[in-house]
Amino acid sequence: MNIALIAHDSKKELLVQFCIAYCGILSRHNLCATGTTGKQVAQATGLSIQRYLSGSQGGAEQIGARISCNEIDLLLIFRDPLSPKPNEPNDMDLLRLCDVHNIPVATNIATAEALIHALERGDLDWRQIVNPETK
Repeated sequence: MNIALIAHDSKKELLVQFCIAYCGILSRHNLCATGTTGKQVAQATGLSIQRYLSGSQGGAEQIGARISCNEIDLLLIFRDPLSPKPNEPNDMDLLRLCDVHNIPVATNIATAEALIHALERGDLDWRQIVNPETK
């Protein structure tokens, strides 16, 4: 599966810790991330991550384009709803794209853990259910 990682500045360390905890599962998938988030996760975990531009330079939009082209299967976007900064990605655009394209998305650690466990069990292979010929 192709998994995209994004984190607001105040949530980057939480995402890094999440990726350390679930490194074994994440290592079996293709990862991409916005620039700074990807750099921090890769340095902390050794995971191979395709990095896009930083969020403030359009990295979230690059990931959004991949979602629109059905090239992302899961989005983890750890956001800070209480004190977002103006230079952080527009979450609503990404969430809307995930809704349009039926992409599972986690915006906090509780949901991310539920999705990562479902991923490990094989429960997130929904495209096989919708279109079995793609197997």
